[in-house]
Amino acid sequence: MEPNGLMDEFGPEKIIITYDPKTKTKGILVIDNSSLGPGKGGIRLAPDITVTEVFRLARVMTWKNALAELPFGGGKSGVKGDPHRDKISIMKAFGRALKSLCPGEYLAGPDMGTGEEDMRAFVEGAGNIAAATGKPADLGGLPHELGSTGFGVAESTEVAAKFAGIGLKGTTVAIEGFGNVGSFTMKFLSEKGAKIVAVSDSKGTIYDPNGLNYDELMKTKKEKGTVINHTSGKQLSTEELFGLDVTILIPGARPDVINEKNVNNVKAKILVEAANIPAKLDSEMILQKKGVLIVPDLITNAGGVILSYTEHIGGTKEQAFSRITETIKKNTKLILEKAKNESISPRDAAMNIAKERVLAAMAKR
Repeated sequence: MEPNGLMDEFGPEKIIITYDPKTKTKGILVIDNSSLGPGKGGIRLAPDITVTEVFRLARVMTWKNALAELPFGGGKSGVKGDPHRDKISIMKAFGRALKSLCPGEYLAGPDMGTGEEDMRAFVEGAGNIAAATGKPADLGGLPHELGSTGFGVAESTEVAAKFAGIGLKGTTVAIEGFGNVGSFTMKFLSEKGAKIVAVSDSKGTIYDPNGLNYDELMKTKKEKGTVINHTSGKQLSTEELFGLDVTILIPGARPDVINEKNVNNVKAKILVEAANIPAKLDSEMILQKKGVLIVPDLITNAGGVILSYTEHIGGTKEQAFSRITETIKKNTKLILEKAKNESISPRDAAMNIAKERVLAAMAKR
């Protein structure tokens, strides 16, 4: 079950495969590195999940948690199943399978395909309320439905725009994805005065150079199931969003959406990575050489895990959002300045800091 020979001095420490005969679902848990604390990362529910994908995401969490200065290591899990099936039974079964590991070695949370009610089922299965974060409020949870990740992305974007000497007022933005991350990113950026001109979901892109209204777009999505049925604006394909003439581009859904096929179409001056690994590394390098200011995922989308930590220690929503502002603004500025001063990419700047912190913790252990 080796993840395509990707093992190195950092991990992964454990790869666990589970199978539940009743729901006929396979589960995957990767604890990548626990030198800073238990592996922390959400449960992804998708029909095409693989060990390699879960490992790549667990590794991202190792660096993200180190950069956010949280007492967590890197972990991630996935269940190979249909997110439209009986998720509660699937999550309870997965909780039972990981009972002996949660929360001592692995702390679960929601991810693509899972939400607060699924975390309720998971902790019931695990027999321990502390086995996951992102639980419903009645279980003392701070659910991701509060918009913590999108809030952090907006805070990071504001710092990047200021760093680029642009500012957010009236600045044009395109957002890929209108799930939890994309929708809240739009909400908080709109409140900061940015002009969101394009938003996409799995059905396509809605583009209006005059700007889109958050409340109206949410209403369209809720009533008609997709943003492309919005009353104003032009319908484009999902792919066309990446080539729009905007100042800020925010990929906020799937991995590897900016790749060799579309990287040369990107016209944005700033790329803010709201999703995990949304751009292939060689595509990032091409954009970097073109002078695009890139804020890597490791920094910009840490709002969710900061919320998780606040829940884990029994904090409030207000404390979580205050910590998100402080941590993400500080780290965005730190990384962009370090990259500029050392003439390296922001990703390399972030990785150098994260690796130093993890190696120091491994040496202590």
